[in-house]
Amino acid sequence: MVLATTGAWAQQTSDNQVAANTDWSVFEDADPKECWAVSSPKETVNTRDGRVVAVQRGEILLMTFYRPAAGVNGQVTFTGGYPFASGSTVNLDIGGTQFELFTEGEWAWPASAEDDARIITALKGGSSAILTARSSRGTVTKDTFSLLGYTAATDEAARRCQ
Repeated sequence: MVLATTGAWAQQTSDNQVAANTDWSVFEDADPKECWAVSSPKETVNTRDGRVVAVQRGEILLMTFYRPAAGVNGQVTFTGGYPFASGSTVNLDIGGTQFELFTEGEWAWPASAEDDARIITALKGGSSAILTARSSRGTVTKDTFSLLGYTAATDEAARRCQ
């Protein structure tokens, strides 16, 4: 169910930004009612066979979103801007604490609402998040996100979608 809602949500685009908090922005849509905090990476490194390479990637985003009608109350989602390698996972490192995100297509997310809650707590207490993944073509990507403004942005998104 979560994948279906993430997939449908991912197909939409929104220009309804309602707040900005340092490196994070908050968006809100009405139908269905959903709110999310989102940021782009501050640094991206792409490697193949241990060497830095230039690659074409789509939008790279780390998000926490809320959709009350679907019972989604703080789901962490990452898109790397490319299809992830089949069966692969994304490593999320927040201040040395490691988390695993499962992948399908261009999207990755935690396995459970409990994992989401643990990750959100770590994100609120951290200064940066590093996501390392592997593309279907074998490129390893390392995206570093600032967490400045994360707490304020997710609190605002949650408040708007109670």
